Amino acid sequence: MNRRPKRHILILQYAILVLSAIFALYPVWFAVLASGRAGGRLYTLDLVGMFIPTEWSFENYRYMLFESNFLNWMRNSLFVAGFTTIACMIVATSAAFAFSRFRFWGREFGLVLLLAIQAFPAVLSLVPVALALTAMGLYGNLWGLVLAYVVGNLVFTTWLLKGYFDTIPVEIEEAAMIDGAGPIQSFLLIGLPMAKPALAVTALLAFMGAWGEYVFASVLVPAPDARRTLVVAMYNYATSNNIPWGYFAAGAVMVIIPVIIVYSFMQKYLVGGLTLGGVKG
Repeated sequence: MNRRPKRHILILQYAILVLSAIFALYPVWFAVLASGRAGGRLYTLDLVGMFIPTEWSFENYRYMLFESNFLNWMRNSLFVAGFTTIACMIVATSAAFAFSRFRFWGREFGLVLLLAIQAFPAVLSLVPVALALTAMGLYGNLWGLVLAYVVGNLVFTTWLLKGYFDTIPVEIEEAAMIDGAGPIQSFLLIGLPMAKPALAVTALLAFMGAWGEYVFASVLVPAPDARRTLVVAMYNYATSNNIPWGYFAAGAVMVIIPVIIVYSFMQKYLVGGLTLGGVKG
């Protein structure tokens, strides 16, 4: 019996997919078009120009890169997102492996406590976090923002990696221990290499979470213009009395470039990690 869908069904399905893709991607394309319009115009009355670049100028990009603090803002955001990702990966991987492989007193309570913390809205902890950072002398400091992001992301990253470590057959590590490997060697030489897909996804999510976060960054680092993170600075552009839409669009386009680079770098580890072997029956 032929179970292939009829041609008109396929056409309808592809049409829906194409329209959905256009709907999702057009805001980004609209920002690209607006970033190339001179005079700070957000849109044009030319209907064709709303979809195809009929005019283009790099003036907005030149201003953002060389006459504003955009590079300082990007450096601040890269600093915060980079160190947040590194710290989360170091702490979360070891904690997740311990929760997955070891049986110790308080393990179940710890897992439930992590879930309870994750269920607590992060924005409600803003005032306690600000008070804690003030007591440590880190309020208004980028290191304090990194610490806040790491603490906020640890629960999610630990649970995500713990679930993946649970899928790795423990027999592989037991075989390594027979050959003389200890728990640390088992973690470094077996657990981490086999968890590359989860590590890539976790690192990407941690980076994107710190890169695009606004509320904590705006409250915990009420610094001068040059010390702001990129998202906070761009939001101030969008809420000013005389909104420079061309500059804002150019900045918005450049904001996504580091995320694309990180994603492209992590993608090969994600794809490559999926081919790693396991226990053969």
